[in-house]
Amino acid sequence: MRRRDSPAPPASLSALAPPPWLVRTLKPQAAPIPWAAVARASIALALPLLVGLAAGQPAYGALASMGALSGVIGDTADAYRMRILNIAVPQLFGAIGVTIGSLVFGHGWVAVGVVTLVALVSGMMSTIGAVASVSGLLLLLNSVVGGGLPMPGEWWLAPALMTGGGLLVLTLALLAWPLRSGIPERAAVAATYRSVAALLEAAGTERYDDARAAVTASLNQSYDLVLARRTRAHGRNPDLVRLVAQLNAITPVIEAAPAAHQCGVPMPPEFPAEVRRLADAVAGRAATPIAGPDLPAPLDPSADAVEHALRHVAELLNDSDAHGVVNVDDRLGRPAALRVRARRAARNVMLSSASWRYGLRLALCIGIAQSLVSLIEVPRSYWVALTVTFVLKPDFGSVFSRAVLRALGTAAGLVVAAAVLSQVPRGWWDVPVMLLLAALIPAFTPRGYGYQTAAITPVILLLSDVLNHQGFGLVVPRLVDSLIGCGIALVAGYLLWPESWHTRIGDRLADAVADTASYVESAFGTAVDTAARARMRRGLYRDMSVIRTEFQRALTEPPPMGARAAAWWPLVIAVERIVDATTAARVRIGHGAGEPTLTEVGEVARQLRELAEGLRDSETLEEVPISFTIGPQESVLEQLRQEVVAARAIASPRG
Repeated sequence: MRRRDSPAPPASLSALAPPPWLVRTLKPQAAPIPWAAVARASIALALPLLVGLAAGQPAYGALASMGALSGVIGDTADAYRMRILNIAVPQLFGAIGVTIGSLVFGHGWVAVGVVTLVALVSGMMSTIGAVASVSGLLLLLNSVVGGGLPMPGEWWLAPALMTGGGLLVLTLALLAWPLRSGIPERAAVAATYRSVAALLEAAGTERYDDARAAVTASLNQSYDLVLARRTRAHGRNPDLVRLVAQLNAITPVIEAAPAAHQCGVPMPPEFPAEVRRLADAVAGRAATPIAGPDLPAPLDPSADAVEHALRHVAELLNDSDAHGVVNVDDRLGRPAALRVRARRAARNVMLSSASWRYGLRLALCIGIAQSLVSLIEVPRSYWVALTVTFVLKPDFGSVFSRAVLRALGTAAGLVVAAAVLSQVPRGWWDVPVMLLLAALIPAFTPRGYGYQTAAITPVILLLSDVLNHQGFGLVVPRLVDSLIGCGIALVAGYLLWPESWHTRIGDRLADAVADTASYVESAFGTAVDTAARARMRRGLYRDMSVIRTEFQRALTEPPPMGARAAAWWPLVIAVERIVDATTAARVRIGHGAGEPTLTEVGEVARQLRELAEGLRDSETLEEVPISFTIGPQESVLEQLRQEVVAARAIASPRG
């Protein structure tokens, strides 16, 4: 054990320590191992190899395993219906991609132009959403593979085999659907209830902000799962209707939490305990009636609101008619039909400057990569474009960090691949090796992008060796190709674009502040109903969750980007507190407090819009004058005004 008076490490050693942004980038994320996904990955990637070897066509088995690898990467959804979209739809685009690539294989500059055009389409698709992002990724990846690697058999055989491998993953993922239908959705709603219980416990303490962020994340997941199924069910499925009602019912509890936090008095422990009891009932789909809550008499408006909400939830869980418990005011909102959303997404992506900008950036980098390997002899050159594609994927985080992680992850994966290719004979031994290596992909993926790259690299190299029989000779070229791809992505996809040197936090935060002004006006007016007000609040918290994610990504950028991003964090918290203060004031009005005047409300909204304008497109915090001229101190809006003043003070740094 080091003594307290031990000398500090020499300055020379401190200088060798990695910079903080790199430490944050390399730090593994805490996440449980998805054992079911681990088992599916092992079976789905090893079984095609086994069948191919048994049939005397190991190359066919390797192609099917490549398709299975794409399915494993997309196997991230909890709900079974969502797994169909997450796995099957990208496989369709992957089949299109490998077909396009195979048709232009060996056609020189024609292949370069076609793959570059595919990159433009892929990049624009990736800005639509999660499923479209994976679909665009597979479209481009398989086009690159098909254009750079000779495929065995007829032109249709490779896409058929790769699609079959992906569908094998989907089949394994759906095996338990008849026995576990609806369980992931109920588990998500129950988890939301438990996060609300933790929020009530954290009210009045320093843990409140973290608990509130956890509630937002849990609500987002529940909404995504339930509403995704609800779009197809159109309200006819009683279980989905009940889940919607349960999410509706917990909303007043969430709204009361800010009021409890502002009082500074911890909520009686019976209240969070009751929420957890109801969560167990939601998860267990209780068949017997649930006893009414046994709660102490509420001592303040927030506790009174929580008590009323919890009694309503208990009544809802005891109602045998699922359709009868849904309030006419739908607090979640009914999403449009899938075909309507698809048309809307296609229209938006064609008219979006951000979509075209990302598509052109990806096309430029892929065009450079394909041109480079056409002019310079690079063994198995498709790996350069593959690296560019992975590094520039928009929802993987910072481009700079992805390039660093890609290089480090590839190097780590190549160490494993070198051992396998040099020590394990090709043939039947590939099957048990693949069983082990494939299991690492879903186990390492939640830890971070670099860890996922380290797990995927030896799998791809083993499958490539089955197709090309290059053995250990694959290792060094793969490292060189990856470094070239990372260099292209860093220069042509990062350094040359001015937006890479600016955080988007200020602009997004300005939008959130402007929306908060509209929420303030709706919260204390009569023109907006309760359901619309609740949807507006939920949208604000979801936007703030996106800003938090953007902030975490910006922290992994090298100086000065990371330092600039860190300066925004106090203001992010301040805006969340403004939304909380607005909701708390609304709760107090609902329990007897006087309504504010329209002049007071208008003044708060004006101050927020001025703050939004001061933040718009700001690289650093701009000075915003602080002055409130209207509003008595005894007003229900006094706490809200104080939060707005605090936010504007943060946005007005003094020299």
